[in-house]
Amino acid sequence: MTSSAAPSRKALSRIACSRLQKELAEWQRNPPAGFKHRVTDNLQRWVIELNGAPGTLYANEMYQLQVDFPEHYPMEAPQVIFIPPAPMHPHIYSNGHICLDILYDSWSPAMTVSSICISILSMLSSATAKQRPVDNDRYVKNCKSGRSPKETRWWFHDDKV
Repeated sequence: MTSSAAPSRKALSRIACSRLQKELAEWQRNPPAGFKHRVTDNLQRWVIELNGAPGTLYANEMYQLQVDFPEHYPMEAPQVIFIPPAPMHPHIYSNGHICLDILYDSWSPAMTVSSICISILSMLSSATAKQRPVDNDRYVKNCKSGRSPKETRWWFHDDKV
């Protein structure tokens, strides 16, 4: 199952292809703990299995991330969402959209898929309660037309969760 909220699918630039091939090779040699890349023949869309860290609210739970790479990756951030069902978390909407600054305003071309995954796992691991964002229903309703999370004007104000 994949999201209909995929960004427009322009072919990857030569730079993006080269970078992703390097990241994939590194991932295969040294995958981040708790993650597994589901191998496909599509370099532009990765599906990654995430296992909740031991000793956290998400221990022994498995989720899937969908990572869609834009034409000009790594100069532009990939779109990263949870494939439903998404974990219950104050920064993760029920449609899989993730409110995490590094996916939007704080993106840097030095970041990799591995560093994104580690940041998401860290965000999950620091949660003290399983709950949806307070505006979940309104946000999800407004996204019904398949809007990408990259079209959202996120307000990053709560780094305690």
